[in-house]
Amino acid sequence: MSALSRAHPLSSVPRVVVVGSINMDLVVQAPQLPQRGATVLGSNYQYCPGGKGANQAVAAARLGAQVTLVGQVGQDEAGTQLLAGLKRDNIDISVLSISDQHRSGLALVTVDQQGENTIVVVSGANQGVDQAYVHRAAGTFAGADTVLLQLEIPLSGVVEAAQLAHQAGAQVILNPSPIQALPPELLALVQVLVLNQNESRTLTRRTAPDAATSALLELGPETIVVTAGAAGAWVATRTQPSPVHVPGFRVEAVDTTGAGDAFTGALAVALAEGEEIRSAVEFANAAGAAATAVLGAYASLPCRADLEQVRSNHLLYPQRS
Repeated sequence: MSALSRAHPLSSVPRVVVVGSINMDLVVQAPQLPQRGATVLGSNYQYCPGGKGANQAVAAARLGAQVTLVGQVGQDEAGTQLLAGLKRDNIDISVLSISDQHRSGLALVTVDQQGENTIVVVSGANQGVDQAYVHRAAGTFAGADTVLLQLEIPLSGVVEAAQLAHQAGAQVILNPSPIQALPPELLALVQVLVLNQNESRTLTRRTAPDAATSALLELGPETIVVTAGAAGAWVATRTQPSPVHVPGFRVEAVDTTGAGDAFTGALAVALAEGEEIRSAVEFANAAGAAATAVLGAYASLPCRADLEQVRSNHLLYPQRS
């Protein structure tokens, strides 16, 4: 089913299933990001719920979707806090389990004064979300409009989720982060591939938007979205392979952590609601911009009122060639 043509009844709530990671983030603020072998004195730190899967689930829920999260946490204090946070955002965690073998996933995030970051992730309980684990949650995919996938869980779990989503008739949205080689059987099931410019260059070894999106379309997905931070995103489809630039929004960035997840969660909601791809990306750009205005991942994920404020109060970045 094409990501550009799926319509959602206006009277019903879009349903999104997210299969992915759940982490506790240790966010450290510092004047600059440390270089190899250097020590930098930080100014502040805090623990925040995170993980790409959980972030995207919360982003979609805060924008009005009914969201189910398939994942795993550890039998520890972090896991208890993470589950409580998901419940507060009305995420369905009925198929989420607690591992007695691994601690909860952890991410060490360093943020500089310009809001840029570096991230180190320890998978922990996320490594248990493999093919067998996801298969046991097969019934979850029935009735889903979109299914969001990332790469912070075992690749076998991602492929299984894509297959189950495809069988259920849902749109498969893959955010291939952290980037790695992608098997053809996975890419053949993906309707929308969402990745940033660095990830695009790694996969294609091309920097120009037209060359990169062309190479990515050849891998199998129907639609390619390459995000470019504050500058917005580039969109290409099989029927319209020449990439179209969708401008971003000007905001004063505090922390870019979670902005990509806000973008992807918002994109899933907009597509599930029947928006065409360019409008969906513009909606997602506003979500990504809004997320940069607040420190931390969970805390920064916006609701619709935040997006409307961004769209009405801030100028668009101009198109860049």
